[in-house]
Formats: sequence, structure tokens, C-alpha cells
Amino acid sequence: MVNVVVDIRPSLVAMPFHRAFTRPVVDIDGVEWPARWGTTEVLIEPGAHKIAVFFRYKGQRAARLGVGTEEFTVQGDARIQPRVTARLGPRNGSGFKVKSA
Repeated sequence: MVNVVVDIRPSLVAMPFHRAFTRPVVDIDGVEWPARWGTTEVLIEPGAHKIAVFFRYKGQRAARLGVGTEEFTVQGDARIQPRVTARLGPRNGSGFKVKSA
């Protein structure tokens, strides 16, 4: 198992709103992981994966707002910690731009 570091940030303009009213979620291969604005770590198996990052308003359980996706591969070497960045745009209706490093 390897820890993947997911750095999730809203735009600076919308940051106060999102920190107060929304929660980010990380979905890796169809499994949802609760996240936080900032850094979240997810423990996954090495191999090819599809990640989706989105947010929900607090109290919602099914909405997927601002979805951004990326495919990435995790090596089996535990010394290398994979990183993924997810940046949410400033406009209402903006989606996440997800990039693996």
C-alpha cells in the first residue's frame, strides 16, 4: 500500500466561502474518501488508478459539484510518495483541474 498525497485548494477568491460551506471529496476507482481543503492522504494499492475530486455542500451526501478527473499510476516503491493537485476555479460552476506529479 502507498500513501497518495492529494492537495485540494479552492481559488483564493472563493476560499472563505468553500471553507465555510463545502467539503471536498476524493474518489479513487469508485471509492469515495472524505477530504479536507488542504492536504489529504489516501492509502491505495500500486497500479493504474482514476481519481476524481469534487465538492459537496455540508450536509449533502450525493452531489458531485465541480468534478475534475485524472488517470495516474502509483509505483510499488513506498519511498516515493505520489502527489496529486486539485485546483478549483474562481467562478461558480468552475471545475477542479486535477494533475498528478
